[in-house]
Amino acid sequence: MSSLEEGDPKLRGTRAPSRMQGQAARSTEESTHEAKKPFQQVIDVSTGDSHRAGMKPVSFVRQVLAACVYPELLDENNLPLDARQRAHKLLGACTGGSVGSYSATAYGIPYVCKSVAEFIMKRDGGVRSNPEDIIFAPGSTKTLLMVLHLMASGEGEHCTAVLTPMPCPHTLPMLLDMAGLILVPYQLMEDRGGAVDLEELHRALETTRGRCSPRAIYISNPGNPTGHVQDRKSIEDVIRFAATEGLVLLADEVYQDSVYGQGKEFLSYKRVLFEMGKEYSETVELISFHSLSSGCMGECGLRGGYMEAVNLDQAVLKYLRGLQASSSPPVFPQLALEVMVNPPKPEDPSYKTYSQEILHSLTTLSQNAHRACEFLNDLPGMKCQPAWGGVFIFPRMHLPHQMVEEAKVLGVKADVLYCQMLLEEEGVRLGAGCENGQEDPNYHIRLCVLAPPDTLEEMLARLQAFHLRLLERFP
Repeated sequence: MSSLEEGDPKLRGTRAPSRMQGQAARSTEESTHEAKKPFQQVIDVSTGDSHRAGMKPVSFVRQVLAACVYPELLDENNLPLDARQRAHKLLGACTGGSVGSYSATAYGIPYVCKSVAEFIMKRDGGVRSNPEDIIFAPGSTKTLLMVLHLMASGEGEHCTAVLTPMPCPHTLPMLLDMAGLILVPYQLMEDRGGAVDLEELHRALETTRGRCSPRAIYISNPGNPTGHVQDRKSIEDVIRFAATEGLVLLADEVYQDSVYGQGKEFLSYKRVLFEMGKEYSETVELISFHSLSSGCMGECGLRGGYMEAVNLDQAVLKYLRGLQASSSPPVFPQLALEVMVNPPKPEDPSYKTYSQEILHSLTTLSQNAHRACEFLNDLPGMKCQPAWGGVFIFPRMHLPHQMVEEAKVLGVKADVLYCQMLLEEEGVRLGAGCENGQEDPNYHIRLCVLAPPDTLEEMLARLQAFHLRLLERFP
């Protein structure tokens, strides 16, 4: 990031783990494999990859994709009729009837664009969605990086900055760094479950005066990694703030299908924006992001994502589409996205199985989040706020002073050292809170709770054993 950020603690954001931290993590992993350990396998809940944690993929998605890759399955009865029919329709939308061909246009498959637009309209109560405003890319990270590169400009006090929540998704600081943008942190209210605070937004903006040029505000809803779900008032406050300050709204809504808090519901920024009247709906620039990595779908490895641009200048939109057209988006993820936004209907043969699998994922997610939070709150030195959505919880730790000092000697953050030692001794891989922008002494760990319940219980047992030993080692 820029030297400005290094020099001013109020503007200092965060970066991806340092090279030293990365090397330490690799050496720890290597020693885990080389030496005889008291565990048989590593439990990895450090990312939102629920399949890696042991959750099964949605059957209908895999059935449709299987038939698309191997069309001979269309003539057999091993797959449900509606899965074969969907695959036939999707192959018909592909150039040459094959997933091995380029997208039908440089911008993607028109049929898939139309399906995504229809999904958005249905989700948002009929608010119009234009297929031409939808841009595909290999994952939401890639779409966000396209936008950040477009925004990057200026030097010194004219250098583009983005208001960024702390904690934030662990990949975001690296993306801002890659794009040459300044990260301006605004603190989420941990005592309110990670809520966005309007006064804090104004405070963060004030720190930029004469130092950099804020152009956008990034919002994650449901929160990654906090699990917070914004209500209508909170979203309206952020929209008014963006309108007043002339900021582009970057809304990360990847976990919109994973809201489980009692009385909570997902409201998209676009829906609320258009329900606030023309004063906002025709002026506020909004870019929202969604992807196959969403909680219930969990198809992280397929790398499929899209963004929808609202109220962007046509020249800007044309430029973004031009960036996409320089390398047409891969076909296979687009087909998976179409299945995600257009699932089986009640009259379809696959509907019952699909509904049961989605319900199972949501129930598992809800019960695991409650169980893990309750469990961790019983550990000395741990404090975990309840999550309402998304796949992470983000407990806070009070670490012994001796351990903090030892981490300084080793040249790593104390929460990184905690996670390294946990992996080494118990075979559990968690994410360190500093990756999400948390600065000491507010040490945190990040863990994905969308995992089979028995895996979660095993992970919690190992974490407890390690944590108690650690407190004995550093009284």
